[in-house]
Amino acid sequence: MRSTQREVLQRRTREVREAEEAERLAPIATLASRAQPRDHPEPEDPYRTTFERDRDRILHCKAFRRLKHKTQVFLNPEGDHFVTRLTHTLQVAQVGRSIANALALNEALVEAICLGHDIGHAPFGHTGEDALSPFVEGGWQHAIHGVRIVEVLEPLNLTREVREGIRQSSWRNDPPPSTAEGMVCRFADRIAYLAHDAQDAQRAGVLHPEDIPVHLRERFGPPGRQWIDTMIEMVIDDSIRAGEVAMAPEHLEPMTELRTWMFDHVYLRPEARAHAARAVRVIQDLVGWYRDHPDEIPDSYRLDTSTDLQAAVDYVSGMSDKFAMRAHDARFRPSGLY
Repeated sequence: MRSTQREVLQRRTREVREAEEAERLAPIATLASRAQPRDHPEPEDPYRTTFERDRDRILHCKAFRRLKHKTQVFLNPEGDHFVTRLTHTLQVAQVGRSIANALALNEALVEAICLGHDIGHAPFGHTGEDALSPFVEGGWQHAIHGVRIVEVLEPLNLTREVREGIRQSSWRNDPPPSTAEGMVCRFADRIAYLAHDAQDAQRAGVLHPEDIPVHLRERFGPPGRQWIDTMIEMVIDDSIRAGEVAMAPEHLEPMTELRTWMFDHVYLRPEARAHAARAVRVIQDLVGWYRDHPDEIPDSYRLDTSTDLQAAVDYVSGMSDKFAMRAHDARFRPSGLY
């Protein structure tokens, strides 16, 4: 006999969940029900909000999967526990969700932006960005290329809020994101990479906790979990006081100082510069090769609107580190050398 008691499970449709968002989220939060129209109209999902669909599309796309074989800081490291571009992205999404929930912002929008913020990264980390810049007027930038991926190379028909969040996730790009959720991604990215890059540097033996200036250790604690917790708390507290997603100068300035210190002692150390020089040569050799041999570029990168150089840049920028090295060996290593 059918129970007359309250059902164990309930059907929560998109409309129900959108109404819940309108009731529980902060006034400056971005509501899914008010998302800007997609470039190509499509029926709504019966259960997922529009930002949840964007998040899922990013998770399932090819460019996202390739992040697992792309460098974060250390090129082709020995060991299983070094951060890759994929694990960094997942950590950024976790930090972003924590901040979004604490500030009553749209968690799904934050997660979609965070998962897509590095989708356009070239092989070999930021070195790849430097290597590709001479081929692109105004320089090549991973955040801008990420939007090219989701709009042109692997069109996902994402909302404008998510695409803008991906483009403006880089602190180099002005103006800042127009949504509070986009600003959360900016801070989440910096918090995540400072913490796990320092841990990777310790794992690689190039950094010891006592190397970090005393006043920064006293402010943030030891690298890792405590850095993340401390910085998240700073963003939450400062944002509530400011009425917008922000860090107060007394917190942002030491965080920026810590980032500068990491660049000087980890990212730009002499050994890293030597590895970077080799990575630049691999990427630039490959771009030149594929520009001159466009028939070797897969059809998905050879668009009617692209020049041979654009197709070469698109193809090489999408490569994983190991794929790029294998492609370079096949075309530039002298036969019989090894």
